[in-house]
Formats: sequence, C-alpha cells, structure tokens
Amino acid sequence: MDTDTMRDFCLSLKQTTEDIKWDHLCFCVGAKMYIITGFEDNSPTSFKVPEEDFDALTSREGIVQAAHFAKRQWVTVMQRNKLKPKEWEHYINQSYEMVKQKLTKKLRGELGL
Repeated sequence: MDTDTMRDFCLSLKQTTEDIKWDHLCFCVGAKMYIITGFEDNSPTSFKVPEEDFDALTSREGIVQAAHFAKRQWVTVMQRNKLKPKEWEHYINQSYEMVKQKLTKKLRGELGL
C-alpha cells in the first residue's frame, strides 16, 4: 500500500487526524495513535493488534514486534509490500477500532464515535 492510499484510507475513518511525531506520519483518533509510518511508499509501518493476532503476524517474514511500544500489542511491518491491500485495510481498521474503544466514553461521545 503506497503512502497516498494509506493516508486516504486512514483519513476515511471517522474522526481520524494526521500528525507528524518523531519525523513519522501518524494517524490518530481522539489524539491517540493507531498507525505510525514513514513518508516513503515502502516505509516501515507500526500498528496495534489484538494479542491473539500477535504471534501469527510476527511469525511472518518482515513483521516484528514494534520497538518502544507495549509488548505484544504493536507490530511493525518492515516493508509495506509484506501485506496485501485488503490485509492493510483490515489491520488499519482493527487498530483504529482498538484505539477508539480505549477512549473514554465521554470523549467518544464528544467525537460522535
């Protein structure tokens, strides 16, 4: 998935904002990151996963535990071509939903989520 396609997909998710942190492109909901990536089309990309998906993903070539993130909760795909476009859509949406559900009920209400 190229950067423009990833950006368009992320921004299509309700109340997603785009930010730059640590020289990386980040997509957030309620000011909480759910995707962090670079600006190049095959940049490493990190996202949140349910613990039950962690082992299956990290057993795949080119997918590792994300550095500096909570153990077994974030993975990094070292090159975006390691996942198919439909897989990207699934994992981006899943990460978004997981982060959204951790927002306070009040904030979700304020954001219309």
